[in-house]
Amino acid sequence: MKKNLNMSEKFYINIGRQIGSGGLEIGKKLAKELNIAYYDRELIQIASDESGLGKEFFEKADEKDSHSLFGGMFGMRSTLMDQIYSGYYLSNENLFLIQSEIIRKLAKKESSIFVGRCADYVLKDFSRCLNIFISAEMEDRIKRIAQIHDLEHDKAASFIEKMDKKRASYYNYFSNKNWGDSRSYHLCINSSFLGIDNTVKTITEIALNKFQ
Repeated sequence: MKKNLNMSEKFYINIGRQIGSGGLEIGKKLAKELNIAYYDRELIQIASDESGLGKEFFEKADEKDSHSLFGGMFGMRSTLMDQIYSGYYLSNENLFLIQSEIIRKLAKKESSIFVGRCADYVLKDFSRCLNIFISAEMEDRIKRIAQIHDLEHDKAASFIEKMDKKRASYYNYFSNKNWGDSRSYHLCINSSFLGIDNTVKTITEIALNKFQ
């Protein structure tokens, strides 16, 4: 049954997740259950629309794991768009800055669920947040990724290992917190233990108790 908090004050659920944990499915079902907006890769399209740059630039930057340009960016005496068009647009740093501003802009507009992209850190000054990390047992993760991407067991396991390192590096770098560490979130939940639907139900009840 879809629930609506029906409150004048906005609230936000920020979801970090291990790949293969079902975090995306959980986020979408949670948004539907609570009748609020959902943002994941949609942020790339919004960033493209608002910056005037092609979506493919943001997709490429979203796939990079190098942060070497971060320090140099802030030493430049130029506007963000000058930095973008001078070649910085392929760095994670610019993507992070642009997406962070978009996340804050969307948050001011409506209650939302944000998946990944350090949204818990980006919205650290917004008081009505529920920050969640979703994990799962490795075999369940491998099975899900193998099915989604049509991979053999070992290749799926290798892919998961690589993505875990990438996400941890990205989150730790930009947030100065530790990806997956319980101290970085309000709630850590194992979707293998409860299953997808019961995980959604549990988070929904917690959100109702916290924000209603």
